[in-house]
Amino acid sequence: MPQRRTLLAAALLAAACLPLQAQPGDWPKRQPVKLVAVFPPGGSVDQVARILAQQLTQQLGQNVIVENKVGASGSIGTGFVASAPPDGYTYAVVFDTHAVNPSLIPNLPFDTRKDLAPVILLGTAPMVLATAAGSDYKTFGDVVAAAKAKKNVSVGSVGNGSLGHLAMALLARNGGLQWTHVPYKGGGPLMQDAVAGHVPLSIASIVVTKPHIDSKRLRPLAVTTSRRAADLPDVPTVAESGYAGFDAPAWWGVLAAAKTPPEIVARMNEEINKALKVPEIAAKLAGQGMNIVGGTPDAARSFIDQQVDTWAQVVKDNGIKAD
Repeated sequence: MPQRRTLLAAALLAAACLPLQAQPGDWPKRQPVKLVAVFPPGGSVDQVARILAQQLTQQLGQNVIVENKVGASGSIGTGFVASAPPDGYTYAVVFDTHAVNPSLIPNLPFDTRKDLAPVILLGTAPMVLATAAGSDYKTFGDVVAAAKAKKNVSVGSVGNGSLGHLAMALLARNGGLQWTHVPYKGGGPLMQDAVAGHVPLSIASIVVTKPHIDSKRLRPLAVTTSRRAADLPDVPTVAESGYAGFDAPAWWGVLAAAKTPPEIVARMNEEINKALKVPEIAAKLAGQGMNIVGGTPDAARSFIDQQVDTWAQVVKDNGIKAD
């Protein structure tokens, strides 16, 4: 009996030393909710996080704050959330690089599938293949013809291993096309050279590209999503231009630590879905080029898993390495 009492006391002491587990019933009363923007201030991820934070603060009756934890294509901030207490008070706001990082970054310090719980797919956005206004490429068909004829077609992207880079690699492999990838250090330098005609083609998000289309300095040739962009209704998709099924969207999502109670994940999902339907919030997100999606955590997981699989294969097939 004394030994049993000793063991019981030891067990009780160990339990007392454990961190308090999240209690779904009192969430989010205990402390502010943190949205970790995994890219720097000023970019789309940061802007999306701040738009959501403002609305969620009103809905939850609790402060929702944005904290930027940046680096390594968003994996530093995502890793922070993966290792955070699974209490429903810390979330990652991620971009499409989240699905590329597992195959592109060696020794990623977390398991994308096992250590994170998708909360919601916020939305998607097309990338735009464009050329300078004075270019000989008048249509996407002209580009395809030049690539098939091996006429040394060059395509600039916002960086090596970016979604634009991978999308063009996928298209080249599936379509028997050939072009040279020219990586830039972000959208600014890419657009500068694209407008000047120093790089014949650019692939970048609609947010980065559209101002130069509006000013008539760039001509849009195709968008990478399966449906035409609402902001560019006359620009055909790659899919309808002879490559059925092609779909390479940019996207934004919200993730939690894997062991966050499902009840809290479901509640956060419900609140974000509600926020996405507020006209003012929807308009602000549209300003980031986003086509709002929303939906369930399961739908978000299915989408992200498919993206991880797709781009892992592209990276492997093309021997793509991170800078």
